[in-house]
This record gives sequence, structure tokens and C-alpha cells, in this order.
Amino acid sequence: MTQIAADLREMVSEQVQYRELLYQMTRRDLLLRYKQTVMGFGWAVFMPLVNTIVFSVIFMRVAPLDVGMPYPLFAFCGLLAWNFSASSFRFSLNSLSSNTNLVTKVYFPREIFPVSAVLVSLVDFAVGGLVLFGMMAYYRITPTWALLALPLVVLVHAMFTTGVCLILAMANLFYRDVKYLFEVLITVWMFATAVLYPVSSLSTRYRVVLELNPLTPLIDAYRSVLLRGVLPDPAPFLLASALSLVLLALAWLLFHRTEFQFAENV
Repeated sequence: MTQIAADLREMVSEQVQYRELLYQMTRRDLLLRYKQTVMGFGWAVFMPLVNTIVFSVIFMRVAPLDVGMPYPLFAFCGLLAWNFSASSFRFSLNSLSSNTNLVTKVYFPREIFPVSAVLVSLVDFAVGGLVLFGMMAYYRITPTWALLALPLVVLVHAMFTTGVCLILAMANLFYRDVKYLFEVLITVWMFATAVLYPVSSLSTRYRVVLELNPLTPLIDAYRSVLLRGVLPDPAPFLLASALSLVLLALAWLLFHRTEFQFAENV
């Protein structure tokens, strides 16, 4: 326990020491992502909007689904939250292997690469949030005091996402097959999350799968504080929060302890 505490102190102090580098990395990645694009930040909301339109046609006209609110709002909110995680996963996957010169020649905490991917996706998420608030105004959904819980929901979501990103970046460096499995897994994971339909719409057998998925209560928490005007369901949200904190701590600790092996595996 003493060694773990010492490692955690070292990890936190390094992040404080190299905070300017993290800022510059995030700024660089953000500029590179939208360099020479016509739409710029518009791409951050383009795919969620397109998917919202497609699934709105399906679940409003072809196979009507009762979600307790306008379906486009339900879908866009879920897709926006999902895309924050999925985009972070996708860019963090190659964050170490695509920066070989820095990984092998200069010392700094390597977790800056996957964390930077999360921060860039968080900016995209914030841009998409403006569109969501515009849709809420269109559908006359008025925010309530529950909106004050939104920063906590974002924090827990970011912790979970960062934990997974650290594992993905590290795993892809040691086992290059991971990047091929990733696209399959991310698609399955999306449909195993309550992104496009509520948990209550499924049979008990499939409902268990969604309820065991940590992203399901997090996405539902966004809908609660933003669209329903109530606090998230306490039990699932607290469980997801505890899991996110433990996942982040363990993933970060493992990442830190294997960092010295990165250069020889690039």
C-alpha cells in the first residue's frame, strides 16, 4: 500500500509539473484534427445529427418507440455522450504508437497522449452540447436545478473514458492486434449501451446486459439532468461513479508501472 501511495503521488505531481505540455499537446491535436477541413468544428456534430435523423425515421415511423420525450432529443443526447467516449477511444488507441519519436527519446509522463485525446474529444462534446441546448429550446425543454449536477456527470464520464483510453493505448502498443479488434468491439459496445433506446424497451434478458454496462447509467444521467430535469437514479449512478474511479486509478497505475517498457515495444 505504501508503494501504491508513493506511485499515486508521483503520478499526480508529474501531471502538475507537465501541465503546460498537456495543454500544448491537446492544442496541437485539436488543430490537426480540423486542419484543412471545410466544416471545422462542424464535424463534431455532423455524425450525431446524421445518425439522429436516421434513427428518428426508424423509431418514429417504421418501428415507433416510446421514450417519454421527443425522440430526436433522446437520440442526439445519447449519441453525443457516446461519441465523446468512442472518439476518445479511437484517437487514444494509436496515441503512443503514432508518436514514436517522443515516446523513445524524451522523458515525460506518457499518459499525456491518451489524456490529450480525451480532452480533444471533450471540446467536441462541448461544441455538440450547444446544438443539444438549441434542440432543447426548439422542443421547449426548460432546464431545471438538476442541471447543476451536469459537471459531476461529465467528470464521472471523463474518468471512465480516460481509464479505458489508458488501457487501449497501452494494449495497442504491446499487442498490435488490438486495433483490428477495436472497430468490431466499439460497434457491439454501442448497441449494448442505451444510446438509441431506453433500457425499459428491452426484454429482461437483454436488459441485464445494458444495465451491467457502465456507460448506460452515465448516458441516462445526461438525459436525466438535461432533458427530464431530475437528478440521476442514485444507485446506478453511484455504482458507475465508483467503478469509474477504481478503473481510472488501476489503469493509470498499470500504465505508470509499465511505462519503462514502451520504448522497446514501439
